[in-house]
Amino acid sequence: MSASFKTIGLIGKANHEGAALTLQRLYTFLQALGYKVLVERHYGGQLEDAKEATLVDLVELGERADLAIVVGGDGNMLGAARVLARFDVGVIGVNRGNLGFLTDLNPDSFEASLEQVLSGQYIEEKRFLLEVEVFRHAELKSANSAMNEAVLHADKVAHMIEFECFINDDFVFSQKSDGLIVSTPTGSTAYSLSGGGPILTPGLNAMSLVPMFPHTLSSRPLVVDGDSVVRLQLSPSNTDSLQVSCDSHVVLALLPGDEVVIKKAEKPLRLVHPTDYSYYNVLRQKLNWGSRLY
Repeated sequence: MSASFKTIGLIGKANHEGAALTLQRLYTFLQALGYKVLVERHYGGQLEDAKEATLVDLVELGERADLAIVVGGDGNMLGAARVLARFDVGVIGVNRGNLGFLTDLNPDSFEASLEQVLSGQYIEEKRFLLEVEVFRHAELKSANSAMNEAVLHADKVAHMIEFECFINDDFVFSQKSDGLIVSTPTGSTAYSLSGGGPILTPGLNAMSLVPMFPHTLSSRPLVVDGDSVVRLQLSPSNTDSLQVSCDSHVVLALLPGDEVVIKKAEKPLRLVHPTDYSYYNVLRQKLNWGSRLY
């Protein structure tokens, strides 16, 4: 067994037959190697020998595990990451989704790569998350975190909203648009990319601000230092119900006149990759970029 990883946590994907099979294979494989295995309680019922498994909630898994293996797609990774980033636990994914920017291991042949990782041969990188806070009359009303992006928008499709943007309390612009995407480098290949935002390589300490259908041709994406504090002041003249969504999973309700503060979260996620991992290879495969000419 690896000196680095002694306790392994498993997190599944709900209502997915293939993911359930992969979860079972992982559980059997890790048990045979002698690791202590924890299974996130919500998915423990997918195991044949669920009664024998140690079932825990996600927070306890983060507290006790040295490595968490997420079976699913990028959405499952994002949901787990927002909790697991609080703890000193490495996270690796087995891809049972569509694109799989964050899930490296092949569900049909994960054993060799995973055994290499467990033996201590792996690449580790830290991905920062965003902390999102909503203030009303200078009072904190709600907060959450996002690994990919925080998106300011109306709760109805194609409804224009008005707001001001400040960076480190320095006024940047006012805008009428469908909203604004504030993205991490991790999220730059997600919703931000479809909105015309730039791809930011994971090692960059940067955030991108991508306007959504702005009411001016001069509005362009803006890349700022990752340690910046972005403050969005909503105009009192907005009449629609407004929201800020975190990774499209968590929605924080807004009222006209509210302030949204977005900044780097204190603790990053420890993302673990096999030694043959290449970010540019992932981009090439997922975005269908051209292969080498010679």
